[in-house]
Amino acid sequence: MTNDGANDGPKGLGGGLTNYGDPDFSIYLRRSFASSMGYSREMLARPVIGITDTTSGFNNCHRQVPELIEAVKRGVLAAGGLPLVFPTISLGETYLNPTSLMFRNLMSMDTEEMIRAQPMDAVVLIGGCDKTAPAQLMGAASADVPAIYLLVGPMMTSRYKDDRLGACTDCRRYWGEFRGGRIDEPEIRKIEMGLATTAGTCAVMGTASTMACITETLGMALPGTAAIPSVHADRLRAAEASGAQAMALANGGPRPSELITEASVENALRVLLALGGSTNGIIHLAAIAGRRGITVSLERMNTLSDETPVLVNLKPSGDHYMEDFFAAGGLGAVLRELKPLLHLDCMTVTGETLGARLAGDEGAWVDREIVRAFDAPYEPVGGLVALFGSLAPGGAILKRSAADPTLFEREGRAVVFTSLEDLSARIDDPDLDVTADDILVLQNAGPRSPSAMPEAGYLPIPKKLAQAGVKDMVRISDARMSGTAFGTIVLHVTPDAASGGALALVRDGDRIRLSVADKSLDLLVDEAELDRRRAELPPAPPVPSRGYAKLYNEQVLQADQGCDFAFLAGVPGP
Repeated sequence: MTNDGANDGPKGLGGGLTNYGDPDFSIYLRRSFASSMGYSREMLARPVIGITDTTSGFNNCHRQVPELIEAVKRGVLAAGGLPLVFPTISLGETYLNPTSLMFRNLMSMDTEEMIRAQPMDAVVLIGGCDKTAPAQLMGAASADVPAIYLLVGPMMTSRYKDDRLGACTDCRRYWGEFRGGRIDEPEIRKIEMGLATTAGTCAVMGTASTMACITETLGMALPGTAAIPSVHADRLRAAEASGAQAMALANGGPRPSELITEASVENALRVLLALGGSTNGIIHLAAIAGRRGITVSLERMNTLSDETPVLVNLKPSGDHYMEDFFAAGGLGAVLRELKPLLHLDCMTVTGETLGARLAGDEGAWVDREIVRAFDAPYEPVGGLVALFGSLAPGGAILKRSAADPTLFEREGRAVVFTSLEDLSARIDDPDLDVTADDILVLQNAGPRSPSAMPEAGYLPIPKKLAQAGVKDMVRISDARMSGTAFGTIVLHVTPDAASGGALALVRDGDRIRLSVADKSLDLLVDEAELDRRRAELPPAPPVPSRGYAKLYNEQVLQADQGCDFAFLAGVPGP
């Protein structure tokens, strides 16, 4: 599928003219104003490569974007193009209220419309913070102008005493120690200052790194660029090469619609499973694929998960960090191990197939402590599993590679929190009626809730249990969880509680049965009682009266459909 984008009409500044009713006057006026920026007429005649600028004082992950832009410009200029930088929204994961996911779709719209509205023959998308990469890929998939993705890259780790520190799995590990009373206030403050010490995204296989690997697997980024550390010189060389490749795209390279296909999405899903990647990855991949009318089936994910082992020994599922993954062989090493399972005829942004790319990598060195061989995996099955049953008719997700297998087959008593506010008020109450064998349930934190599906699924262990040494217990919600988090945590319960799903009907003391072996999640309450509870549910909160919050509330889809907007999914742009 294509559109009337940059490659179908006049090139360079002659494309997509502002309409004054006189095309000759339009280009005359455009060149006139462009000349005020000091460009020569010869430069203005070149193909235009757009470069997104996602620099923001509210996005520490993108601190080095200005330097990357300069390197992209070098590549574009050397290849004979005119690089033009334009700003878009930037989503800093920890700075947005109520949650960054709510604004992912807004950024995707901004990206899509600016690509389409401005004259560019190809675009270099620069980003990497958790919701930035999926937002930009969603926008690019809809605009369908030739595009290449340049990832900002992961942070480097630092040290605290004899321990390595990297955001943000270690953030959670030490915070758990602090909540359990095993480290004190001065020590947690010292640790706080060492968790994130360079530019770039989280140093583990969290959401940002998972999406970086998905982006490369989809063919939207240059081979070998997903894992390059943010501060490494190779990241700048990748930026320059991406600028040069954008010029090749402008001259007839593949568009996003030729790269994001059913086959490449399935490849990306296998990689997500083999990485022990973020649970957020399944939401974002579903949203990106949905922009091209492709469905990501959770049932199909389960089939792939049972035949795709975890090959990567990285936190939060393993022991190591992204800089180690880069040195160990990076994504290419994983793809070569998965080669018999992959669709090798998928096209990449370089114009070669995935099979040709991997053939050129044969014989490359791999650190087997970090990237395991297919027949000697880190875990025998994929990192994610979808659960279905009376509590989750539309599915729920468990990251089994970061969970405690002793909790995989469990029936327990529900301890219910009706909202984030209720959770905050009662979780550390010493009188809370809870034991380690119970199942914590959080309601009203899904996509249709006022909190807009935050990363609140990582429910803290109740303080009195944490102080007694409990480190994990089954937790269930319609919320999300950071890709850097760990534990036996069931997420994305669909339909969510705010939509009247079964999760809204759970009450304290109900029995819940979890079976990873059977891929099931059931509320053990008879249907007549559930009907009674359903009739007593309070009315839904009032819809916001204006602005983006109103649009979000009216249009957001459930987690199994990627939480995209209904009017954007499956409808390529004009």
